[in-house]
Amino acid sequence: MLSSPEEEVLAKACDAIYKFASKDDVKKLLRELDVTNALLSHLVPEEDVVIHEFATLCLAQMAVEYTTKVQIFEQGGLEPLIRLLDSPDPDVKKNSVECIYLLVQDFQSRAAVSELNVIPPLLELLKSEYPVIQLLALQTLEVISKDRETRIILGENQGLDCLLKILETNEFNDLHVEALAVLGNCLEDVHAMQLIQQTGGLKKLLSFVGDSTVPDIQKNAAKAIAKAAYDSENRKILNEEEVETCLINLLEIDNDGVKVAASQAISAMCENLSSKRVFGLQGIPQLVELLSSNNEEVKEAAVIALANLTTASPSNSSTVAEAEGIEPLVKTLNAQRDGAVANAAAVLTNMAMQEPLRLSIQSHGAMSALAEPLRSTNSQVQSRAVLLVAALGCDADARAELRNAGGLGPLVELLHSKNKEVRRNACWAVMVCASDELTAVELCRLGALDILEEINLSTGRKNNFSEAALEKLLDNNLSQKYSQMGYLSSSNIITDGFYDYGQIKPGIKLLSLEELSMQELTDRRATIFINAKPQEDVLAVEEKPQNSSYEQTTLSPVSRKSSREKSSLLVSPVEEKQEPPGRRSSFSKSSSREKGSRKGKGKKEEEKMIDVTQVISKVQDEINQENAQWQPPPDFVLLDYINDASKTILPLTTTREQVVALAQFVADKMGGAIEKEKLHDFSWELHISEIEYELKSNVVPIGKVKKGTFYHRALLFKVIADRIGIGCSLVRGEYNRAWNEVKLVDDSPQGVTGLLLPPQEYIVDLMFEPGFLMKQGSAEADQYKRI
Repeated sequence: MLSSPEEEVLAKACDAIYKFASKDDVKKLLRELDVTNALLSHLVPEEDVVIHEFATLCLAQMAVEYTTKVQIFEQGGLEPLIRLLDSPDPDVKKNSVECIYLLVQDFQSRAAVSELNVIPPLLELLKSEYPVIQLLALQTLEVISKDRETRIILGENQGLDCLLKILETNEFNDLHVEALAVLGNCLEDVHAMQLIQQTGGLKKLLSFVGDSTVPDIQKNAAKAIAKAAYDSENRKILNEEEVETCLINLLEIDNDGVKVAASQAISAMCENLSSKRVFGLQGIPQLVELLSSNNEEVKEAAVIALANLTTASPSNSSTVAEAEGIEPLVKTLNAQRDGAVANAAAVLTNMAMQEPLRLSIQSHGAMSALAEPLRSTNSQVQSRAVLLVAALGCDADARAELRNAGGLGPLVELLHSKNKEVRRNACWAVMVCASDELTAVELCRLGALDILEEINLSTGRKNNFSEAALEKLLDNNLSQKYSQMGYLSSSNIITDGFYDYGQIKPGIKLLSLEELSMQELTDRRATIFINAKPQEDVLAVEEKPQNSSYEQTTLSPVSRKSSREKSSLLVSPVEEKQEPPGRRSSFSKSSSREKGSRKGKGKKEEEKMIDVTQVISKVQDEINQENAQWQPPPDFVLLDYINDASKTILPLTTTREQVVALAQFVADKMGGAIEKEKLHDFSWELHISEIEYELKSNVVPIGKVKKGTFYHRALLFKVIADRIGIGCSLVRGEYNRAWNEVKLVDDSPQGVTGLLLPPQEYIVDLMFEPGFLMKQGSAEADQYKRI
C-alpha cells in the first residue's frame, strides 16, 4: 500500500503501520521487512504533508531500537529528516526532530548531523509556538553539543544568545533546565566561555541561578559550572565572575541533587588556587556539615570536595579541624560508598601532615576505623587507607591501636596486591609501622618479612619502600634479623627481650620467646636470651641473695601495670638491707647461695616474710589478667656484668683500651682463655645441657652461661658494648662461630703529627688471646672465623 499512487491510500497505510508499529513484537517484523527504506522513500519534497506526517511518526516509533537506528542511518535517513525540520506542518517538525533526537544517541549519527547543517533549523525550532517542539530541539542540541565541532558551529550561529534569551524569558521556565544543559556543554570551550563573558551572559547566568528556586535549574547550573571548570582558562574566568559565592549558596539548598552538583563543581574549581582559598574561608563548614547527611551520594560528593580543598593546603586542613570535621571524617571511613571512604582517608592524610591535627585524628580512633577499609576489595580505598596508616603510624599509640584493632593482618595482605600503587603504599605503611619492636614482631609473625623478601627479588614488583620496609622490619626485630641474616650492625642495639635462636632457613617462622619458653625440653640448640632489667623493676616476693639463683625463677607472666602504690607493698624489711645491685658479687662466686641457703635468718624475719607473701598474694589477685603481658625472667647476673663494665671499662680513655678490656672481661665470665689445641676439650656443650636440664627449658639467660664458646661470648660482648657505648657488630659464622667487628683509628706513623687516618675494622679475639685485635681480612682474622 505504501507504493500506491493514491494519497489517501498512502495516508491510511502509514497510519495503520504507525499503530501497528507501536507494538514491540511488530517492530521486529517490520524491520525484517525493511519497511524503513520504504518509509524514507516518501520523505521527498514532492509528497503530500500528510504522508510526511505519518511516515515520520512511524520512523520515530521504530527509531527507539538500536538496530532500526542503524538501518535509518545506513539508508541515508538523516538528510531528509533534517530537511523536514523546515516543514510548514508542526506535526512533521515534531516527528522529524523526535526521530533525529533518537538517532543522535548513536555516535555515528551524532557526528554526521553537524556536516548536514542541523544547527540552524534546530535553533529555528526554539522559536516555535509549540513547547513540545522547543523541548525536543533543546534535547537534541544537548546531545549533539557534547561534540566540540558542534559547539563551535552553535556559537557561530548565535546559539548562545538563543539559549540565554530562553533563560531570561519567564514564560519559557519549562525549558530552562534543558537550556542550561546545552549551555553547560558549550561552556566547556574556552572560546565560548570568553564569548559569553564578554557579552555579559556569564554574569546573567550566575545571577539567574542565584535567583532561581527550581532545584533542577540549580542542579544543572552547578553541573554546567563543573563541566566548564575542567579547563584551567575557564576556571580563571569563572573565578573572575566570583562563581564561588554562587556555589557556596547552592550548598545551602534543601535538595540532595543540588548539594551533590554544587560539591562536584567546588571539587573542579579547587584546581584554581584563588578559588581554593575562597572555598577554604567560606565553604568548608558547609561541606563538613554534609558529611552527616543520610544521603550517601551527598556524603561522597562533599568528602571529595574536602579532599581537593585540603590537598597541599595546610590552612584548609586546619579549617576542617576548626569546623569539627575530624569526627565525621573518621566515621566516613566506614561509609557505604567506596568513593566516600577513599576520599575521607585522603582528607585525614592531608590533615595528618600537621602534628596537632594528627594527634587529634588519632584520639578519634582513626586507626581502629581503618581496619575495615584495609579489607576493601576496591584498589582506590586500599591505596588511600594504607597512606593514612603511614601518616598516622609514626605515633606509638596509633600503632598499638592498629595492632589491637586487627589492622596489621589486612595491611600485610595488601603487600600481595597486583596494583602497583597499592603495593607501594602498603610497603610504605609497613615501613612506618615497623618502628617499634612489638609491631615489627607482629608484622613478621603475619608474614610481612617473607612477602617483602619475595617482592625485593622481583625487578617488576620491587620499589624503594619495599627495600626500606624490609630493613626497618628487621632493625626493629633484631632476634629475627640475627636468626635470618646472621648479622647485627653497630647501630642495631640489643635490648632486653632479644634472643639468639640460631640460624633459621628462609620461609621458616621464628617463634616468639614466649612460645619457645612454653615448649618442653628437647635436645635442640639452646636459645640464649637477654633481659638485664634492674632489680627495682621486678616484682620481688622474697629477698634475693647477692647473686640470685635461677632456681626460683620461672617463665611466668608479669603484669606491666603495677602502680607505684602496689609496688610499695612489695618491699620487705630484708630487701631494704640488701646491697645495691651493682655491688653484688658474681654468680660464680656464690655457690652456697645458689642452693637457696637461708641460715642465720631469725624467726621474726620469717614471720615478716609470711606477711609480705600474703600481701603480695592479695595484690596479685587485684591485677587484671587480661592486662598481663608475658615477660622473660630477669637476669641479675647480666645486670651485674653491665654495672661492673660501666665502672671499670667505661672510664678508660680510648676506644681501643675499652675494646681490649671488654674482651678480657667477657672471656673471664665465659670460662677464660682457651688454648687452640685444647678447644675440643672445652666442654661447653655439657655445661649448656646441664643448665637446660636445671631450668627444664631450652631457653637460657646469658648470665647463666659460665662456659661459653664463640657465639656466647660474641653475643655477651655485643650486649655489654651496646650498653656502655662501644660501637660493634655481631656476625654469625658456621659451626658455632660468631665474632665481633669494631672500627678503630690507628695511631699516626712515627714522626707524623696531625694526620687523621680512616678507621680500620678489626675482629676481636674472645677465645684464645682475649683482647687481641685482628685486622679484618688478615690471615689470623680469617683463621679465627673458621677454626
